[in-house]
Amino acid sequence: MTTLETRSTTAVLAPAAYPNRWRVLPVILTAMFMAMFDWFVINVAASSLQHDLGAGEAALELVVGGYGFAYASGLITGGRLGDLYGHRRMFVIGMTAFAAASLLCGLAWSAWALVGFRVLQGITAAAMVPQMLALINTMFPPAERPKAMAAFGATIGIGAVSGQVLGGVLLDLDLFGWGWRTIFFINLPIGLIAALLAARWLPRHEQTHRPRLDPIGVLGISAALALVLIPVTMGRPEGWPVWTWASMAAALPVLLLTLSYESALARRGGQPVLDTGLIRERVFAAGMLISGGYLAFFAGFMLCLTLLLQNGLGMSPLAAGLTFAPLGIAFATSSLFARKVAERIGNRVMVLGTGISLTGLAITVGVLAWYGSSITALTLIPGMILVGTGNGMTIPSAIGAVLSSGIPAHQSGMAAGVLTTAQQFGNAIGATVLGTIFFSALGGAHGLGDFVHAMEIVALVAFGIVTVVLGAALTLPRATAR
Repeated sequence: MTTLETRSTTAVLAPAAYPNRWRVLPVILTAMFMAMFDWFVINVAASSLQHDLGAGEAALELVVGGYGFAYASGLITGGRLGDLYGHRRMFVIGMTAFAAASLLCGLAWSAWALVGFRVLQGITAAAMVPQMLALINTMFPPAERPKAMAAFGATIGIGAVSGQVLGGVLLDLDLFGWGWRTIFFINLPIGLIAALLAARWLPRHEQTHRPRLDPIGVLGISAALALVLIPVTMGRPEGWPVWTWASMAAALPVLLLTLSYESALARRGGQPVLDTGLIRERVFAAGMLISGGYLAFFAGFMLCLTLLLQNGLGMSPLAAGLTFAPLGIAFATSSLFARKVAERIGNRVMVLGTGISLTGLAITVGVLAWYGSSITALTLIPGMILVGTGNGMTIPSAIGAVLSSGIPAHQSGMAAGVLTTAQQFGNAIGATVLGTIFFSALGGAHGLGDFVHAMEIVALVAFGIVTVVLGAALTLPRATAR
């Protein structure tokens, strides 16, 4: 019997009978949609920010990276706060705060004010998103969780692609002359409505433990992430000074010391912000790698493809955004069908999904190499559809396999925080690293052939990342999680 199986005997199963679970599911999934939308929508608004706010390259990097850093570094703490104070309470607080932070982003008067408000927006996202997965894990019985996780997976794809598509539409419409500010203002009514419905429909009586925080664990984990994400974000615009390499080199020792402290705290009967026993479990560790790896390649792939479409092919934000629509539809559709496939082949659905994504990337590399400077957006769509299909089959299945592996109800927030941290860390690293590779390959050239060559290199690197993910998927037990 594994550690997780032993712990599962203490899980609180009463919330599984919560009668409003299907009615409230779309409400709590709004958190994932908004978090993903606000991550990707900046891609299509970059030129508008440069024009209206005079944002330089460093400020633009931090508008994206500041949100990502604050989001990723706060997720484990956000999940732990949900375990301690109640997932309903933290969801409502986080959603309301996210709406307020979005309003401030829309009112930003300078590029650096926007950077600060984006950091705040990332912190508030970290407060609401882990509660979503924890609530799914506690409100839904095991037999219903795969269906709920399929909806979660579809939401990831819809949110990411909507950032590209809807972002382009909003910029093109220029409602009330607000320009790029509309992409933030739209969060205000959505967030307030979601918070009100959540306050009304989510379960009010949750079993929580005596609130005990772990400030050393919080600071240690946040510091380890910061030591990687800040230099990765700032490195290219600053020319990779010595401090960026020193910072990244220090990240691993800080993380190892923090994990050692967390283990010792657990042995003393304390309440660590991160239970190291979880990440030693094969299913949990593989789920982290699959989730983080997939989001790393996906974020970088989407960013660089946007640059190719807009800067290389000269497409408008609206036209470029609409080009991503087939990918989003494929992502959402395959997320919903993945549950049925998993009932037949179990966790091998992730092997199938990664195989489809690899095929899509291989086709994309072939198309880029074959067409070169004569490429069109239409020729890229078949590969994009396969990439979206594979992503939709794999991402929700990985998280569903972890959450159905015996996570105790009182640790569901922590587990959700760790998983979503892996995802958003992958998002931040993938977008920055693949973006750096793209710009390095591009150099000072600006011809379409140069953009195609840079995208070809990025697609090859993405192929390598997904190959590693395939290896992790092969380590999972075949049994279907129910």
